[in-house]
Amino acid sequence: MNAFNPELQTKCYHCGDDCGKHPITAHDKLFCCEGCKTVYEILQESNLCNYYQIEKTPGLKNKKSTTQKYAFLDIESIRDEYIHFSNNQITGISFFIPAIHCSSCIWLLENLNKLHDAVLRVIVDFPKKEVTITFKEDQISLRQLAELLEQIGYPPQIDSSPKKNERKKGLPKSFYFKLGIAGFCFGNIMLLSIPEYLGMGAESDTEFVKFFSRLNLLLSLPVFFYSSTEYLISAWKGLKQKFINMDVPISLGIITLFTRSAYEIITSTGAGYMDSLAGLVFFLLVGKWYQQKTYAALSFDRDYASYFPVSVTIVKAGNVHENILLKDLQPGDRALIRNQELIPADAILLKGNAQIDYSFVTGESDPVEKKSGDILYAGGRQSGQAIEIEIKKQVENSYLTKLWNQEIFKKEKETGLTVLADNVGKYFTFFIILLSIGTGAFWYVYQPEMVAIIVTSVLIVACPCALALTIPFTFGNSTRILGKKGIYLKNTNTIETLSKVDTILFDKTGTLTVLDAGKIRYFGKPLTNEYKSIIKSITAHSTHPLSANLNQYLTEVSQLTNFDTYQEESGKGIQATLANNTFKLGSGLYTKAVVENINQNTRVYFAENDEMIGYFEFGNLYRKGFENVMDDLAERYELHLLSGDNSNEKKNLEQFFGSVDHMHFNQSPQNKLDYVKQLQQKGKKVLMVGDGLNDAGALRQSDAGISISDDIYHFSPACDAIMDADAFNQLSKIIKYTKSSYNVVILGFILSFLYNIIGLSFAMTGLLTPLVSAILMPLSSATVVIFATAATYLKGKQTFNN
Repeated sequence: MNAFNPELQTKCYHCGDDCGKHPITAHDKLFCCEGCKTVYEILQESNLCNYYQIEKTPGLKNKKSTTQKYAFLDIESIRDEYIHFSNNQITGISFFIPAIHCSSCIWLLENLNKLHDAVLRVIVDFPKKEVTITFKEDQISLRQLAELLEQIGYPPQIDSSPKKNERKKGLPKSFYFKLGIAGFCFGNIMLLSIPEYLGMGAESDTEFVKFFSRLNLLLSLPVFFYSSTEYLISAWKGLKQKFINMDVPISLGIITLFTRSAYEIITSTGAGYMDSLAGLVFFLLVGKWYQQKTYAALSFDRDYASYFPVSVTIVKAGNVHENILLKDLQPGDRALIRNQELIPADAILLKGNAQIDYSFVTGESDPVEKKSGDILYAGGRQSGQAIEIEIKKQVENSYLTKLWNQEIFKKEKETGLTVLADNVGKYFTFFIILLSIGTGAFWYVYQPEMVAIIVTSVLIVACPCALALTIPFTFGNSTRILGKKGIYLKNTNTIETLSKVDTILFDKTGTLTVLDAGKIRYFGKPLTNEYKSIIKSITAHSTHPLSANLNQYLTEVSQLTNFDTYQEESGKGIQATLANNTFKLGSGLYTKAVVENINQNTRVYFAENDEMIGYFEFGNLYRKGFENVMDDLAERYELHLLSGDNSNEKKNLEQFFGSVDHMHFNQSPQNKLDYVKQLQQKGKKVLMVGDGLNDAGALRQSDAGISISDDIYHFSPACDAIMDADAFNQLSKIIKYTKSSYNVVILGFILSFLYNIIGLSFAMTGLLTPLVSAILMPLSSATVVIFATAATYLKGKQTFNN
């Protein structure tokens, strides 16, 4: 190795971060951590070190793989089983990569485009060790992509059958081996320690005691070097990344207990505490198993996606349309996808001109034209007139939820409780380590033989695991309860956000009001059958509430018209062309109608070639429980109305919104967005409640956004929650319940701290053994879980039953 001057290289050769005071030196280069050094060595072994000279356009020619490991991915039928989508230009795939282990791995994989310019985007899910890659398949095949990953040291784990490749949720088999070995050794060590428990000291039979002590040491080896690695490796990885996680104090306790006991047994100065060590590891693993099982039982991670209050319109024999729940959609069903609706599952296009926007999946917003017989992938959004598709695969609700949680739609702010828990957990760990050192120093002076037991007890009993579990279990169970009440949250942090709002904004049409097709009246020139067919056809392609009701109003029309072009403008109306004639359906301004609206009722105008034919006047019905909900909310919140409709309902609504300054009509989507920003600049915590159609910008900008859903499938990723329309009368109770859930978290924090204070006071005075501490630690976690589950359940019962 050649000498070099550290002053000339202060940054990590791999990632560019500052190396700090203690850089790692290897291969004549400096690295900030072992992870970066490892990645460099992997690249060096693969002859890919020219990666570090690559700029924006690398032009790197990777050596071809000499194996046939991924050859099966060249088979078209197998390839189609793995990819998420493909539009003949861009393809999406997810790989499971077990080799991902640190931030350097994430950095390298997310910069895969620097190794091959056909790779457009890479998203790494570190906990799942899953990599989602968007790439240009005309420049790099799926097989070549897998081989590229293998070249840089991250081989994807793929079986030739997709079903074999599905990974079961939960703990790996190795965990249960570790648990079983720890339990076996714990039981046998206790059995061999019976003489010690009965007070049969060394004076009885020195050789006998030594023999059994050494057997205990032998049995403790697999416990320490195998079973406890769940914690030792986690702590070591954290320290390598200069981060002290919650496994550090536990690992220190395990190491202290083992080394002290091994020293006593080897030097014949004592019997050691191998029973405490084995029991400690066994009960820690039991606690981890319990937490995982409880997490799975709550099913709050993403499983609530199956309860989305949305449906799909399927086409039955005789062209009969029927709405069914999304989860009930089966392969072979024919579904009708209207303008701006998402394709719920992989399908074949049967009828219509498809313009598919895959921006949710690829980030590319340009619509892709598809023809009859083409494959359409889940997550694409149709732009234009309605199409008919045949479902080919089972609906993957979890995949749609994944789209809902795309980075582009996430709020940037972290919630206060999450930040508090993270900081408390981090500093609490530092505090416990310092406290254990101080306690050990005291007992070393006072009673040296007690140091190992007391220090270990302090490190174990004060683990902040219970604190860390308070938020996920409280908010997780609350999410499940809210789902049963008809509101489905994007993530658990939404509960805290809802509990903090002080201002609520409402859209009117489709949110506060329900349009009744029986109260529609037509004024204008006589509607010919041709005009009725055109209006029926125009509204059949739209998901807007006014279009849906107008379509229902024209029930006698059976013959639909196929348009040459179709375009819907949010908040304005719809334009369709047929045989050089342009038809518009929408607002008076959009259709250029000049009819005075004396009654100020909701109207939809119909025009041909900018000449008004007539208009439809709608009668509004307020949602069930509207008055009670608004009265209840008005007592505790500042209410505002943002409506794209006219002001005909102004007098009726004034009593609920208090001030005319809080009521705004004829608002465009941009007006609504700007209004939310103005309130936030005044320090308001804003909740926006809309229908998700013209309110997407306002829903995303607000601190919390709730989208009301009736019986149409209109997936809105901009919101934080989807509410079943039937649950609107529960809105005030829902917000009240989020406040109760927030208070349960605070009480859970207090309970966790009280446990730690009481446990530490006993441990520091020598009244707790490591074994008892190991039992108390998972017991404290169980206490928090039981408290969170019971408290949120009782609060929910109390809130929603009153």
